[in-house]
Amino acid sequence: MADKYGPIFSIKLGSHRVLVLSYWEIAKECFTVHEKVFSTRPSTLASRLLGYNNAMFGFGPYGPYWREMRKIVTIELLSNHRLDMLKHVRTWRLRLHLENYSTWVRKGCAETGVLVDMKQWFGDLMLNVTLRMVAGKRFYGAGADCEEGEVQSFEKVMRDFSYLLRGICVD
Repeated sequence: MADKYGPIFSIKLGSHRVLVLSYWEIAKECFTVHEKVFSTRPSTLASRLLGYNNAMFGFGPYGPYWREMRKIVTIELLSNHRLDMLKHVRTWRLRLHLENYSTWVRKGCAETGVLVDMKQWFGDLMLNVTLRMVAGKRFYGAGADCEEGEVQSFEKVMRDFSYLLRGICVD
């Protein structure tokens, strides 16, 4: 299409017009020199309903509010100091997850040739680490801080939230 229409052209995807950049140099310039023009994501029905009218950090339009939220997130959640403070949580969760796996192997479950879903295992680990760091709770595995019904409810909400946000919602 670049040969026919040139290095920059737009196409219509559903109800949205999309800019297509064929060369990495042009894309780099858009995201460095002209970043403010391209910073705002399109508002969707799902992001408005699930993101409190786009007030959540990942859904908000670029502007003073978004810049302030980015500053708070960077300083309070993603700074080296904060990550070092919570390093023990990550280490502890990983150690506990590995101990649970080792116990499973020692019980002889591995001798039967059962497949281990590592995607699920790593997903549980990452969710446990994240939730322990953010909410102070453990939702999965032995020693969980909540009941099974709460875990299932939380899993369903997270799956639905993810599904709705990644889909195309007609406004």
